[in-house]
Amino acid sequence: MLRRGDGVKARDYAEVIVRSDTLEGKLVPPPELGDEAFDDERPALRIGAPGRPAELPIVPGRRTRVPPLAGMRDRDQRARILHALANHELQAIELFAWGVLAFPATPAAFRRGLIAILADEQRHFALYQERLAAHGARFGDQPVTGHFWNKLDHLTGPCEFVCAMNLTFENANLDFSGEYAAAARAAGDEATSRALEQVHADEIRHVHFGWVWLRRLAGERDPWEAYLSHVRPPLGPARARGARFDRDARRRAGFDDAFIAALEAVAPTRPSGQPR
Repeated sequence: MLRRGDGVKARDYAEVIVRSDTLEGKLVPPPELGDEAFDDERPALRIGAPGRPAELPIVPGRRTRVPPLAGMRDRDQRARILHALANHELQAIELFAWGVLAFPATPAAFRRGLIAILADEQRHFALYQERLAAHGARFGDQPVTGHFWNKLDHLTGPCEFVCAMNLTFENANLDFSGEYAAAARAAGDEATSRALEQVHADEIRHVHFGWVWLRRLAGERDPWEAYLSHVRPPLGPARARGARFDRDARRRAGFDDAFIAALEAVAPTRPSGQPR
């Protein structure tokens, strides 16, 4: 167990999370990390792929099929959707830890924030695990992709990192989690709906983190222009929103009116490039 006072650095914990080859290892919560835990002169470490259990390899996206939103009405399809959502959380756990390793020269507040988000993602994964169990399924029953990990070449610096992770993937989840929560409730699955609503509430804080650091890292640049200049296709505003746009969630995340209007004006697309 990593404990405060053991000389543990934040990056020691982060490296354990990324390299662990068990799910249990991915879910070890952060130890208490004092300010000294973020003093680290070691060079950046960019790990190319996560450790994973042998029975949970990352497979190409063409080998997986996730049901559409309408699948929430069917118990078996809902379990497959929950499995895909859990996989998103697992990748987020790993990649927020990856960011601590990749950007050691960033302010301690930035890296501390990444670890705080990582802890939220661990709780989200556990929520989805519980819902899978309630559906008679377990994580690992379906193949998993490395969709987020496939975007390492987009994460070249801390501003690129928050623009991809917080302001694209998590920004889009402000819409998706709300849609899935409503669909689960309509299907009579109140427990799954509550889990998704918890994820939605936490995502607002995560997106706010990205917004704050975009403005700090980009200086006086217009936030929308700064965002556009730090994301590369296929990521970008068309992937940062869903078909239904949750304007209120963006306001709560701190976006200014101009950024919200610009994002809302973009037509959303799927990872395939097809319209949503």
